Amino acid sequence: MTEIAMFGRTVGLLKKVLDLRVQNQQVIASNIANADTPGYAPARLEFEKDLQRALGDPGSSVRTGHPNPFPPSGGGVARVEGRVVRSPDASGIGDRNGVEVDQEMIALAENQIMYEAATQMLSKKLGLLKYVIQDGR
Repeated sequence: MTEIAMFGRTVGLLKKVLDLRVQNQQVIASNIANADTPGYAPARLEFEKDLQRALGDPGSSVRTGHPNPFPPSGGGVARVEGRVVRSPDASGIGDRNGVEVDQEMIALAENQIMYEAATQMLSKKLGLLKYVIQDGR
């Protein structure tokens, strides 16, 4: 993913976050849809730690002291894919379906809030760019 210099790294990051949030929404919706499927193992999309690592979070393994600690083209943000992790029911009770609908609904609401926050940030960033282009009018 090549970025236009005036957008900086933020727009690329927000685009990736929105893409990952949409994927997460699909995974959670699949869990809810399969709440009554015997033997269904609920899934989670894990991407937050990979995204932090790609951004160079102080707690991550960034090559400090290297002249270019981030790979070209906006760092590794464009390459963060997220991975689906399944957690089968280990209780051995009932139909071995591990979906807890209440927890899935909470995850769905949290994901929606995070998606909306990212869209608002992107809107503010583009609004600022529009303001600058119009000479502050």
